[in-house]
Amino acid sequence: MAKSIVHITALVVSLAFVANVRAEGLVPYEITGDGITISLTGAPGDATRGRTLVLARTTTCILCHSGPFPETQFQSDLAPDLTGAGNRWTASQLRLRLVDASRFKADTIMPSYYRNEGLVRVGRNFVEKPILSAADIEDIVAFLATLRD
Repeated sequence: MAKSIVHITALVVSLAFVANVRAEGLVPYEITGDGITISLTGAPGDATRGRTLVLARTTTCILCHSGPFPETQFQSDLAPDLTGAGNRWTASQLRLRLVDASRFKADTIMPSYYRNEGLVRVGRNFVEKPILSAADIEDIVAFLATLRD
């Protein structure tokens, strides 16, 4: 009986730290320190697909960032260069930055790609929906983690 109470207490305590992402389409995640340590999909992402997503105009990454993408003519310098991102941030930190960049800087212009509550100026197609799927986030994390100096 005491062992069951300990397990129930541990479950309640762990659930208290789960981020508020219960809306349809979002999987629960836990923020630990300055990151999300556990993959949103339960598996590592595909770095090749992640690179494709970073360079796609639909994700808007290169509208603000630049990086080691010689084939991409128009890159920006509004946000940090992605070159060496895998050295500067852990996969856990990258994941949280993609999920909700406003946790690091409240007035950031970077979209919260995996959040659907408390947002302003949301396009009609994204009301109550995340911009990227959990798999997209994991693929981008896998790719960014490969960018080392």
